[in-house]
Amino acid sequence: MGAYINLGNAGFQSVLNSEYVDKSGLIAVVNKTLFTEHRFSCVSRCRRFGKSLAAKMLCAYYDQSCDSRHLFADLEIAKAPSFEQYLNKFPVVYLDLSDFVTRFKNESIISEMDRRIMQDVQTIYPDILIKDGDDLMEYLARIAMARQQQFIFIIDEWDAICREFEAGTTVFDAYLDWLRRMFKGGLTMQVFAGVYMTGILPVKKYRTQSAMNNFREYSMVSPRNMSHFFGFTKDEVKMLAERHGMDFDNLEKWYDGYQIGDELSIFNPNSVMSAVECNYCESYWAATGSYDTVADYIKMNYEGLKDDVISMLAGGRCKVDSTMFSNDMYDVRSKDDVLTVLIHLGYLSYDRSQGECYIPNREVAGEMVNAVKLNNWKHVADALDKSRRLLQATLQGDTEAVARGIELAHDENTSILSYNDENSLVCVLSIAYYYAKNDYIVHRELPTGKGFADIVLIPRKNVDSPAIVIELKVDKSADAAIDQIKRRQYPAKVAEYAGCPTAQETPGSSNNLLLVGISYDRETKLHDCRIEKL
Repeated sequence: MGAYINLGNAGFQSVLNSEYVDKSGLIAVVNKTLFTEHRFSCVSRCRRFGKSLAAKMLCAYYDQSCDSRHLFADLEIAKAPSFEQYLNKFPVVYLDLSDFVTRFKNESIISEMDRRIMQDVQTIYPDILIKDGDDLMEYLARIAMARQQQFIFIIDEWDAICREFEAGTTVFDAYLDWLRRMFKGGLTMQVFAGVYMTGILPVKKYRTQSAMNNFREYSMVSPRNMSHFFGFTKDEVKMLAERHGMDFDNLEKWYDGYQIGDELSIFNPNSVMSAVECNYCESYWAATGSYDTVADYIKMNYEGLKDDVISMLAGGRCKVDSTMFSNDMYDVRSKDDVLTVLIHLGYLSYDRSQGECYIPNREVAGEMVNAVKLNNWKHVADALDKSRRLLQATLQGDTEAVARGIELAHDENTSILSYNDENSLVCVLSIAYYYAKNDYIVHRELPTGKGFADIVLIPRKNVDSPAIVIELKVDKSADAAIDQIKRRQYPAKVAEYAGCPTAQETPGSSNNLLLVGISYDRETKLHDCRIEKL
């Protein structure tokens, strides 16, 4: 066993010694690329989404220095036709670039990397000497030719250098030259049966082309056929919840919401595992990084970015064009670039079919709120803090407090659109009731009966609170809003969404449904409220 070659299967064994959700099907996907034009894979996903675990699994499967059959015998990959074909059949070079980034801070990092890997490889091939002038590629090519055997090369945190050093610096350019030399040169196809790189960012693009365009990219924006392996699916989390006696609905509220390719419901795997181990849901993912990163990007406020963040905090979505981003965290030139960075970092989810991004869950929403506060968006932060009191006033039927709370939120957040625009007012309502997301599923413009209710709050499982229907009227009375709720049969439809046959059986206390009418007078700019218990 070496430091960089033939590391064996101890890393994956330690993973299996903990609770493991089977993602071994990834191996079959990679197997199909070996010895083909598509043997170069760059799989990028956000932090704590299982990147290193996948790299250790691939290392254990391919490494010829160990017998890993027993580790995979009960996993999904054992059923695949290619399982026996490639099991423990290759010399595997494994490189974790974050190790070098933490140790070397200047241009010596690339030469040290080459030198150390070559010396380690020579311990496995002592009869094939390193010659003067050899670099790693030259040396591996000579071994491959002498032994008539190709290598698997696995790089974890491939973009660590790109995230540490800006494009154009000596280190960055030297690293790019090293990647080209290793994986885009004349000897590459002779030396490597397959290359698997994983990190946070896709390969750096210059203008519209990738500097390593022979790599097939799998990313948070475009996962191709690997979307199933980017996180936990709903069925996998349900299994974990049942096994550990946890409330699935609570896990869903905190950690679901990522749409990755054709997988419409992906959970943050690290946070789910932390929650089931601790038997408590909180923001585990936030503890692995810093909301400073988000704050640094959103404070740029390109083209109204601040307003988009506010809208997403209120449950909305924003259009984003991810195609022009250069995959460089330092090269951010537009609002679309900022949103795309946040997608790759996991702070936003991406709906590819609609070209939209949104905040996926409560855990990430908390990060965004912290970033807003860090940016001194005081009026926004205050509105979010006041939303708790607004919900409490609503549940208590305090119409004056609700009217004042909505009016204050309206005054403080009018930059979203225009002050008197009805869409703006509905968005303000969503911000005002932001806190309700803790206990409610919040729907904007929910189809109910013969129309669309502006906002409907459906209590989550095990929440002993009434459902709430909120209707906004401009230049009409709050009574008119209540009348519309009743006339268009909103209550009966809301009961169906709440999982009950009638409104009277909606989950919650004895007051099962609250009808909230809000009116806004454009001339006086005053708000009024009426609340009725059904």
